[in-house]
Amino acid sequence: MFLELIAVIFAGMAGGGLMAIIIRFSGSRLPKWLTPVAAGGAMIAATVSSEYSWFSRTTVTLPEGFVVVETVETSAIYRPWTHVVPLTERFVALDTASVQSNPSHPDLRLAQVYFYGRWSPLNRLNVAADCGKGLRAALTDGISFDDAGSIEGANWVSARDNDPLLDAICEAR
Repeated sequence: MFLELIAVIFAGMAGGGLMAIIIRFSGSRLPKWLTPVAAGGAMIAATVSSEYSWFSRTTVTLPEGFVVVETVETSAIYRPWTHVVPLTERFVALDTASVQSNPSHPDLRLAQVYFYGRWSPLNRLNVAADCGKGLRAALTDGISFDDAGSIEGANWVSARDNDPLLDAICEAR
């Protein structure tokens, strides 16, 4: 965040400085108020560019085996450009290397899911998926496994049809 602030400040200085040079070389025929306007425009452009490139910059750095399962796009009234092209602020990634299954319960899978957010810390959640029944559950405190490998104490929820997370977990391995 701090580096982005520095980048925006430098973009403003560069935009204002470039306009000042253009005004000077035009023989002062252009109004001087264009200098702060150019600086502000460069700062807005740098901010918008940084916001829209966050998702692609972050997904490029994902470890091998991570698959983006779902994205969350938003629009905001204070960012009018997001009504034209929505902004990806969050996404969910599955670590396909973490997917585990039990031979005695072939439809049951365990996996690690990561939640990325633009201005939020990375969160990890262990998830159980029952591929045969279309159910999934977050593995939190109070969950246990019996001797046969069944999960006890899980709060199973029905996944919607074509649930991207459930589909990705069931297709892995």
